[in-house]
Amino acid sequence: MVSFGKRLKERQIQEWQEYYINYKLMKKKVKQYAHQIEVGTLDLRQVLKDFSRMLDNQIEKIVLFLLEQQGLLASKLTKLREQHDALEEHPQISKITELREVYRGVGYDLLKLLYFVEMNAIGLRKILKKFDKRFRYRFTDYYVKTRANHPYSQLQQVFKHVGLGAVVGAVSRNLHELQDRQGSYLSIYDSPSLPLQDPVVDSIKAAVDRLTHSTNFLNFMAQHALIMQEELPAPIEQRIDEEKYHFMSLLLNLANTFLYMVNTYIIVPTADNYSMSLGAAATVCGIVIGAMAVAQVFSSVYFSAWSNKSYFRPLIFSSIVLFVGNTMYALAYDLNSLTVLLLGRLFCGFGSARAVNRRYISDCVPLKILMQASAGFVSASALGMACGPALAGILQTNFKIYKLTFNAVTLPGWVMAVAWLAYLVWLWFSFKEPSRDFEENNSPHGSEKAEKSKLEKGLKQPLLITLEEKKEDDEDPEADGSEEDPEESRRPATSMVSAYGLLTPSVKVQLLIYFMLKYAMEILLSESSVVTTYYFSWSTSTVAIFLACLGLTVLPVNIVVGSYISNMFEDRQILLASEIVVCVGILLSFHIIMPYSVPQYVCSGLIMFVSAEVLEGVNLSLLSRVMSSRLSRGTYNGGLLSTEAGTIARVIADATITIAGFFGQSWFLNITLLPSLVICVVSIVATCCTYNSLF
Repeated sequence: MVSFGKRLKERQIQEWQEYYINYKLMKKKVKQYAHQIEVGTLDLRQVLKDFSRMLDNQIEKIVLFLLEQQGLLASKLTKLREQHDALEEHPQISKITELREVYRGVGYDLLKLLYFVEMNAIGLRKILKKFDKRFRYRFTDYYVKTRANHPYSQLQQVFKHVGLGAVVGAVSRNLHELQDRQGSYLSIYDSPSLPLQDPVVDSIKAAVDRLTHSTNFLNFMAQHALIMQEELPAPIEQRIDEEKYHFMSLLLNLANTFLYMVNTYIIVPTADNYSMSLGAAATVCGIVIGAMAVAQVFSSVYFSAWSNKSYFRPLIFSSIVLFVGNTMYALAYDLNSLTVLLLGRLFCGFGSARAVNRRYISDCVPLKILMQASAGFVSASALGMACGPALAGILQTNFKIYKLTFNAVTLPGWVMAVAWLAYLVWLWFSFKEPSRDFEENNSPHGSEKAEKSKLEKGLKQPLLITLEEKKEDDEDPEADGSEEDPEESRRPATSMVSAYGLLTPSVKVQLLIYFMLKYAMEILLSESSVVTTYYFSWSTSTVAIFLACLGLTVLPVNIVVGSYISNMFEDRQILLASEIVVCVGILLSFHIIMPYSVPQYVCSGLIMFVSAEVLEGVNLSLLSRVMSSRLSRGTYNGGLLSTEAGTIARVIADATITIAGFFGQSWFLNITLLPSLVICVVSIVATCCTYNSLF
């Protein structure tokens, strides 16, 4: 595996090479310290003092060069300001155009400087992580605490880049004023949302966004989508060709996501009635609902592989299969066949193209709107989850056309069949297949939108590690002079086994958490119609309203967590607290002594569902940062692993519902909740054991 030091050297701006962090030297120094401690020539206290001094020197070198370059940029901007003022008095179109180009040149110089800061910040973070890992000492906490809060802190210059912010503002404002001499003369400060159509400003904004990781709702939602990106930023010369980006194609992918989630949950309120109408027990609804998830376990793999070659063809195939599956689901009633019903749901699962939707956003969306597109993916899923049950509640009618029956249990199938047919027509005429040359050259593994980890959460925690470093942290190829394939560390996993081998213990725990929350949520949603009918005699419409209300909590909860809670607490703290609350919700759901009441069921279900949503968002946010960058591409990527974990959880949960039905309805609720409780407790214990590694 090629080391970070080699990759850092390859991506350095050559004329500034001597001013970068000397990562190779510091890594060798860490190994040397380890040896000296082992033989007894140094103690840990001496090592900490010496390593702190070395880091201080490296940061000082970076900061002084940064200030020097900021001064040069400021000097250029001062001279350009004089030219700009002269043009205000005597405007000339040719000189205005010429001045704009000069400002753009300063913008590209600024972009180089931002890239320089970013590379050094990543190097600092990684060497601190390596030191902590080697000596099992939380040196990062000590170093950040003592340096970042000091009045003469040089660390602040690297991570807060206040001076650079002033230069960014100067370049952006002047380009805005020169953009349209005959238009509005409003400043960017008067109208911050006013768009500035200039590529260099977009690139600068993207670079600043990578440097300043402020956890907000949009970023939280984007990470919730688990659209993997690489760790190191690409050189500034590599840029997204925005002419290749097609908005309608992105919209079609989001529409596919929305319709699929509607398709998943539209049958939940009526699945038990449908099963009974075909002569089966009400609890067979678990198999009916879960059949879709069973098929999705396999479809996720072949759709992920297919997306390596095309996006259009898998979406066409998905739409056709979903149309056929929903038609079969609706026809099962008139055919009086449980087999056709199950086959219809299997077909629907085989049409799951969520892997394609994720991959399209990751590979074909420009960096400046990548976060919005990722958040759109999550929002479309949440909206579909709420609309599915709500739509089922509306479709309460009964009539026949020829020999076809249209009632509460068949209409979900007919409605979704029509929806997928309409989508297929829209897709055929509106989708634009991106060229594969574009993807190879401009995808996250070759474009400016790489850099999956944001650098800091604020001034007080600018160097908290957000990545579980890859195996290169334990290896030192420079030390023994061995030559390695530079592409090895960038090669994607070739199988599920190799992908699993790239997971660290903390990542495996997070996948266990994801499995647990999907299992608990599926139990709650899929058994709702059976439980509420038995205990409260709820109608289908009442169940649909309850499920729709649960679905509608997704976006508000993510807004609160993304905008407020995640700014007050560490992700790992929210993670553990959410797991505990999920466990409390499960415990409150048990029917033990007192008569089971509507308030108990609704409140415990709401607690469980909302806390599971919070847990899912935080967990996927962490996963998007701690997975190996080798899982950001290829068929067996991080998104596929999380999808498979969640899908398998849903399959097992739905099977549990059907099996629990054999024990009678009086025991049904407690039997289905017991595995949820056990898995939740295990995940809490596992989280506690790996808590310190969940940065």
